[in-house]
Amino acid sequence: MSSTELPQTLVAAVPRVSAVRVADGERLHTVALPGLTMTVRSRPPERPGLPRALYVHGLGGSSQNWSDLMPLLADTVDGEAVDLPGFGDSPPPDDRNYSITGHARAVIRLLDARGRGAVHLFGNSMGGAVATRIAAARPDLVRSLTLVSPALPELRVQRNAVPTALLALPGVAALFGRMTREWTAEQRTRGMMALCYGDPGRVSEEALRHAVEEMERRQSLPYFWEAMTRSTRGIVDAYTLGGQQGLWRQAERVLAPTLLVYGGRDQLVSYRMARKASYAFRDSRLLTLPDAGHVAMMEYPEVVAKAARALIQESERAADETNGRAGRNDGGGGDALGDEGDNGGNDSGGS
Repeated sequence: MSSTELPQTLVAAVPRVSAVRVADGERLHTVALPGLTMTVRSRPPERPGLPRALYVHGLGGSSQNWSDLMPLLADTVDGEAVDLPGFGDSPPPDDRNYSITGHARAVIRLLDARGRGAVHLFGNSMGGAVATRIAAARPDLVRSLTLVSPALPELRVQRNAVPTALLALPGVAALFGRMTREWTAEQRTRGMMALCYGDPGRVSEEALRHAVEEMERRQSLPYFWEAMTRSTRGIVDAYTLGGQQGLWRQAERVLAPTLLVYGGRDQLVSYRMARKASYAFRDSRLLTLPDAGHVAMMEYPEVVAKAARALIQESERAADETNGRAGRNDGGGGDALGDEGDNGGNDSGGS
């Protein structure tokens, strides 16, 4: 067993930890599937009958990353945000597969199990790569696509993203854990905010307190570093794929109208990738926010909500003009994701 792998007994014996924060008007519920349990955060829509939306967070995040945006779109969609396996309040998957394809399959299984048809799909960072793969493989499940700083391959990786990418190397996570064992949850949280926000000063004291509490909760979970390490490796592996499984090739196959949101101060996903993405997605709109960082939906939720609402309303009108919702459910089921390698099970070699 490598130094970054947790014993199976520890993964299975999850201790009791503090409760996940639920904002006013939100509720949490779990969806149990074979080999997989996912926690879903929801907020009642302003009226019944609205189209459905699903929000997918990024690396190290959770469904809470969408709590600022969801209420702003409650007049437009019936929204839910998912905790990916091993993150937020979702336990690790039984197969311990944290690849981009593994996460995409988990979301697809959730959508198929709910049986509610296509959704307006949102993704941030790693969640943007997951959402891209879903939209390419299962167009019947995606009505529109909103991607905030999607983690798509770059030839010149942002310098500040390198330390995160190094977590994919065997042994680095354990070494980093030893080097930073004296760091408090607040120090870790402030470091994360300095990396992800264009201006960390925009974070209120209350939001910082909640984030520190969540960091303390996560650090008490025995699979915290496993989920981070394996998911990081999943991103790196997805970046190296070519052919039909390459993320840029899959972006070109996306049929759903797409909103791309990029921040000028993003230290993890380069602002210069915005133009390439706008060309890759065949039906795209581009929103650039010069002062935003990596999580524009948390920094400028009103601006992102306005653009997303316009996209959703446009796509709904187009769907109605082409025989509505039934006309979009012709993509069929099945798993067309392929596999960039299953990084569950062991840490030896690439996956």
